[in-house]
Amino acid sequence: MRIAGIYSFNGGEEAVTNRYSELFEEIKNTIASVNAEQHRSKQSKEKTMPDKMLFSPISLNQAFKKSLYPLMWKNIRVACDYPTKYYLSDYQKRSNRKGAFREMDFVKQKLGIEVQFGKYAFMVYNVCAKMTIFRNLGYIDTGIEIVPVKAFADEMSTGVSYFEQFVWDLESRGVSNIDIPVLILGIDA
Repeated sequence: MRIAGIYSFNGGEEAVTNRYSELFEEIKNTIASVNAEQHRSKQSKEKTMPDKMLFSPISLNQAFKKSLYPLMWKNIRVACDYPTKYYLSDYQKRSNRKGAFREMDFVKQKLGIEVQFGKYAFMVYNVCAKMTIFRNLGYIDTGIEIVPVKAFADEMSTGVSYFEQFVWDLESRGVSNIDIPVLILGIDA
């Protein structure tokens, strides 16, 4: 695969290249090492493209894990202890809060990475909420979001979001004082 687009959100490109240049090289090498065609393994059951062989997001994510885990990148999972004081009456007794967690795909030296081949809402959540939460918890100070460009997303199941859409929304949203620096990488097969 290759990097086809770069968007610097809240100074993300500068933060990554100035503080994490060696780690950025690991990420670029990982992207280049993934042969996307080996992950065209999902047979479509969708009416608009019956039986077409598509890129598998699960398989692509596994390829990133296979490459980054040996380089000491770690998955971080934090348990969520949800507050109960906001419930009305006896709802607290009925709620099931066990096992809730938040997770970041890869973390190394306070740089967090999310690889997202899913629905649009997950991309926005990763950059505008999750990365801020993980910064507040002390795990990261800068992030990288790896997403497909439209041409690549078109070769996946319908509904997969893409770099161009994501960049437009981030530019239209603007930067908040709680946002961390994030480098958005649009990748292609």
